[in-house]
Amino acid sequence: MMATALRPLTTGELLDRTFSLYRNQFVLFVGIFALPHLCVLAFQCLAFAFQTPGTQLRDVLTTAVFSIVAGLLSMVAAAASQAATVVAVSNVYLDRPAGLVDSFSKVKNQIGGVIWLSISVAFLVGLACIALIVPGILLAIRWSIAVPAKVLENKSTGEAMSRSTELTQGNRGRVFVIWFLFVVLSIGVSMLLQWPVQIAAGGARGLTALQHAAAGWRVVSLVATFVSQCLVGPLVTIAFSLVYYDERVRKEAFDLQVMMTTLDAPGLQVAPA
Repeated sequence: MMATALRPLTTGELLDRTFSLYRNQFVLFVGIFALPHLCVLAFQCLAFAFQTPGTQLRDVLTTAVFSIVAGLLSMVAAAASQAATVVAVSNVYLDRPAGLVDSFSKVKNQIGGVIWLSISVAFLVGLACIALIVPGILLAIRWSIAVPAKVLENKSTGEAMSRSTELTQGNRGRVFVIWFLFVVLSIGVSMLLQWPVQIAAGGARGLTALQHAAAGWRVVSLVATFVSQCLVGPLVTIAFSLVYYDERVRKEAFDLQVMMTTLDAPGLQVAPA
């Protein structure tokens, strides 16, 4: 299994392996994303209990506070789920035991760092996109495996971004292809889940229906978004975790490192970095 797993992969093989891991470990990966995002969903639904009809200043401020807190919780949930998924992919890919609780326990001290890394990347990519879209896309591609590099090699934010730049050098075309495919998939799944809710909530009003719908329909919309995140989120993280390992195999002969370590110490676990 090890010899088959650790070898240079084409773009098609990377995608095939991504969906294979996702399918074979569906409960694990969806569970990792669902657990923290379920807390966010519960808080968002709770916000509706404090809203009252009208546009009084108190109601506006309450909504603003809930929105800010929900945004912060979403950042924590995204960082925790991404980091734990990276660990789970690493364990499955390197033929080690992988579990939901174990994956979260191994990254509990790295969540803050992953949040700061995500903010840094998003801010710099956003700045690059303000002037011209292309530089922002290029930066996003360069830093696409910064999270796996940080989690698996315990890098600082700057080091993880530099490591991602180094590993993706020469193969950024296929990284763009992977990004493009999963962005399209994410949009497609979101639309598939949201449109029936919007149509049912407002009939002919279509895309603006939820702005005028009752709280119950907006809760249903939040649930649809939650389901979309849990279904597509793991796929993206799995794909770029595999890209991280594939680049290490290509540039650093990581497959030979694993093989030699296994031969020298059969009972020893192989560190990813």
